[in-house]
Amino acid sequence: MDPYLIIDKYYREGQLRDLLILHSRKVADKALSAIRNTGLTFNRDLLYSGAMLHDIGIKACHAPDIFCMGDQPYICHGIIGGEILRKEGYPDLARFCERHTGAGLTIQDIKMQNLPLPLHNYLPETIEEKAVCYADKFFSKSGNPAEEKSFERVKASMARHGSDTLKRFLDLHLLFSQK
Repeated sequence: MDPYLIIDKYYREGQLRDLLILHSRKVADKALSAIRNTGLTFNRDLLYSGAMLHDIGIKACHAPDIFCMGDQPYICHGIIGGEILRKEGYPDLARFCERHTGAGLTIQDIKMQNLPLPLHNYLPETIEEKAVCYADKFFSKSGNPAEEKSFERVKASMARHGSDTLKRFLDLHLLFSQK
């Protein structure tokens, strides 16, 4: 599956499309590099497509600093992206959208943070989902989107969302930093 067919369908030329592609390519490269470190078997095409499409729902969200002029809260972009990809016939790719936020989200996270999301666990399960979730933490769409954040900076960001989130991130880091 060519992820650009979906990107082209939902994103016309412009700053948001350029930002989405830059961010997604950075995430894809880091995810591929990270997963290779594990020595585990993985589906390269699934990983690449999932990385390229994990943020497909941002257009519907309100985040003007990154050219998103929709009306939904940004935290909803994963659920929106999942809906888009299911509608397009890609339920396996929809999971990347829904499971990359933070270090994954639990029902408890959603309740404790009063997030406007359906009460489900959105934790990455497959090795490909975990790699994309992990890699995504190192690249922001604001500031300098081409710059990779340091491990310490990402760790501090995860810690701000609670000890459970930090533990999930550190578990991913342990998985992907082994040789």
